Amino acid sequence: MLTVSVKWQKELLKAVEIDTSQPPYVFKCQLYDLTGVPPERQKIMVKGGLLKDDADWSTVGLKQGQKLMMMGTADEVVKAPEKGPVFMEDLPEEEQVVSLGHSAGLFNLGNTCYMNSTVQCLHSVPELKSSLVKYSHSGRNNDVDQTSHMLTIATRDLFGELDKSVKPVAPMQFWTLLRKKYPQFGQLHNGAFMQQDAEECWTQLLYTLSQSLRSAGSSENIDTVKDLFGIDLASRIHCQESGEETSETESVYSLKCHISQEVNRLHEGLKHALKSELEKASPALGRSAIYLKESRINGLPRYLTIQFVRFFWKRESNQKAKILRKVDYPLELDVYDLCSDELRKQLEGPRQILRDEEGKKLGLKANEKSSSSKDDDVKMIDGEGSSNASGESTVTTSQEGVPSDKETRLTGIYDLVAVLTHKGRSADSGHYVAWVKQESGKWIEFDDDNPIPQREEDIVKLSGGGDWHMAYICMYKARTVLM
Repeated sequence: MLTVSVKWQKELLKAVEIDTSQPPYVFKCQLYDLTGVPPERQKIMVKGGLLKDDADWSTVGLKQGQKLMMMGTADEVVKAPEKGPVFMEDLPEEEQVVSLGHSAGLFNLGNTCYMNSTVQCLHSVPELKSSLVKYSHSGRNNDVDQTSHMLTIATRDLFGELDKSVKPVAPMQFWTLLRKKYPQFGQLHNGAFMQQDAEECWTQLLYTLSQSLRSAGSSENIDTVKDLFGIDLASRIHCQESGEETSETESVYSLKCHISQEVNRLHEGLKHALKSELEKASPALGRSAIYLKESRINGLPRYLTIQFVRFFWKRESNQKAKILRKVDYPLELDVYDLCSDELRKQLEGPRQILRDEEGKKLGLKANEKSSSSKDDDVKMIDGEGSSNASGESTVTTSQEGVPSDKETRLTGIYDLVAVLTHKGRSADSGHYVAWVKQESGKWIEFDDDNPIPQREEDIVKLSGGGDWHMAYICMYKARTVLM
């Protein structure tokens, strides 16, 4: 690590860290966070000219404490209007939201970025919003306590506000009820609310919604949250010493990506997390023994949530420390090899249809004459009519508008739709931000009350390795087919 100062306009940015194991683009991203000047508009003077995004730090010749100069403006270049201006504020608020192309931001109420980023990610799930819209004040079942019921109502109302407003929303009612239901989020330090863990907030909120929405008076008793986010795991627990073997099943809302020196990519971290050792009493040996637990995915959700296990308890400092190691994650994730043999058999047919369909699309691009060919055997979809991986809008109804009786099937292939990042060295400090893919296919960075458009190619650069924002939770949406 090198520490430098950066002169920009009239400002002097002091003690800016450079991780020389990462390309200069990461350093430019840090400066973007400090100045608002996008990396592509930054001109940083170094020995020999301008600093390039992919330069080798060893040839740049930087020294500890060196003063760098940066040029660039945070303001967009204003182009002359071709027509007379139409002011957005003159439009109805609903049209303003459509014109913006994204929903509103959330005001930070005092170290509540962990909550704001969680809300923005879950708000992007249309099926969850639809289920909440149907939830009423009178829908509470006796199995659900009053605070959980009111928190569900507050979530529904907050999601509605975000969709209707162009100005930032203050989530006061939601935050009050979240603290009432889960007092740990109301912890104070020197009279101020403390920063909390976004993953804990995500898990607790989903648990509450699962209880409320499952008992919302449906005759079918559908578990909405389990259907959307639940992952079934089948585990084999084996003791090599005694030969004992048992099996168990469990349902979780996220997969873990364990981070170690051997893990460079998400898939490797997922494989590591599905294997673990545990010590427990062995009836055959009459003492404790080591058991190996090997798990496989036995049931997949519509939305696959993955948590990067970046935080661990450090006894010396008595706080959660952070693993900064870079772990790459893809825009498209295939979990087929992590599944049980039983689930793989179920996925084979849909996967073949998906391959055939993608092959046809490639063929159509190569030969435009075949574009008139009739193809209504299968449609590739991802959720409720939003964009699929090819960016084309698809629906689950026939040409006459009549709902299809074909069954939607999962393929084991997922597309990235949201990333929750953390910037800083500890879970109890730093800053959380949500990066969410819109229905239009564009990405928006929700930095509390400030939504900022982003390029898709920059989303996968949030993989860690320095003090810039790094992925803590990734949410993937299932790519499905109609059969």
